[in-house]
Amino acid sequence: MSVLLVEDDPLIREFVVDALREAGYHVIHASTGEEALAWCERRVADVLVTDVRLPGQVDGWQIAERYREQCPHLPVIYATGFSPVPPRPVPGSRIVRKPFHPDEIVRVVKEFDGAKDAPPA
Repeated sequence: MSVLLVEDDPLIREFVVDALREAGYHVIHASTGEEALAWCERRVADVLVTDVRLPGQVDGWQIAERYREQCPHLPVIYATGFSPVPPRPVPGSRIVRKPFHPDEIVRVVKEFDGAKDAPPA
């Protein structure tokens, strides 16, 4: 399973990438919304983990909306401490409040991974 992590804070990004890789996930990471959109166009991820507030013109909400145009059922995990914009999460998404421990992101990714393998109800 591949995870696209979008986080502008290099320390947080490093901790989360390490935790996800230790859990056995393939991780692609980006530090800006524009960089993330380039990965989105390549459809490389099974799960998107994105910070909401990012430098540049593209925020986490927009990344998820754009990625979901191509992959409507992509699980999304939003990480946010504060956002002046009201939440607009897509179906099949979760919001994780900052500060968080990297293991919390791993736990939610595992939940999405397990749900993908579960038989239909």
